[in-house]
Amino acid sequence: MRKLVIVLLSAICLVLLGFTLSSFIHVFQNYNLSAPANVGSTNKTGYRLILITQELDTPFWDKVESGASKAAAKYGAELEVWGSYGANQEDFLKNMEIAIASKVDGILVQGLNTDEFNQLATVKAAENGIPIFTIANDVPIEDSLRRTYIGSDHYKAGQMIGTQLAEDLGQKGKVVLMVSDRQEDFQSKRLNGILSILKFYPNIEPITVVAGDTREKVVTATNEIMNKEPGVAAFVSVTANNASAMVQEIGKRAQLSRFHIYSFDDSPEIKTLLKEKKMSGIIEQSPEMMGELGVQLMVKWLQGESFPLKYDGYYTDIKLLKADELP
Repeated sequence: MRKLVIVLLSAICLVLLGFTLSSFIHVFQNYNLSAPANVGSTNKTGYRLILITQELDTPFWDKVESGASKAAAKYGAELEVWGSYGANQEDFLKNMEIAIASKVDGILVQGLNTDEFNQLATVKAAENGIPIFTIANDVPIEDSLRRTYIGSDHYKAGQMIGTQLAEDLGQKGKVVLMVSDRQEDFQSKRLNGILSILKFYPNIEPITVVAGDTREKVVTATNEIMNKEPGVAAFVSVTANNASAMVQEIGKRAQLSRFHIYSFDDSPEIKTLLKEKKMSGIIEQSPEMMGELGVQLMVKWLQGESFPLKYDGYYTDIKLLKADELP
């Protein structure tokens, strides 16, 4: 009897062992149990870069981000995009300060010509050895010590509009140049570019109007100049964010087709105004190229492949896009 029990127990053990082995085989055949290659390790070869803007989720900056992301993926860099909405300077500067404190490898940032921005760029970033590249909007290098700039040649863009105005006006007439009261570097260059062309046409009278940077102020300034100068033939919104309010107010006072109206494409509403033929033309920039080239140059500079950088900057493509040339 005892032998029978031992035999039965042995048979049961063999059956159970068979099932166990069968289960293990099934698991190994159907699942990959090998450890992931990156478990317990981090990618220490990629650079950590930050792109900072004041204008998140706008068509222009979405394209900058797209180009930067493509380049980051290509060069194995980690890219984060930080920003604020509605030109909130306090949040924008706070993002810069956090990025510097985080000791990132490089910062691509929309230039802001203020003492606070320049202090962060010249002192805090420099102390931590973090290169600052301005993108789309530049700042004076002597104030900020930024490494380089990637974006449009705003002076040349202004010249392109000045040349077109001279042709539109038949070399005679009054032109309103609407500017913001914030003395940004890009605005000064655009304005100077326009004036550098118009000075050769003594019968064209440029009238510079400081309109502020709110819709209400732009509306007021537009009304005032149209009351004061009823013979105005052309308008240029040198700061594109003012264009929509300016065009709307002109349209309330007169037929828009009476005027030659120009601006730049770094405002969310600009392309719509152009398609609706409410503007004569805009300077079209290359924001995706800005993002892509910015990341490429940053990575190569960090790797020691692109030194010295061009301090004047790397200019991306621009062209004058006219409403009457659109399909």
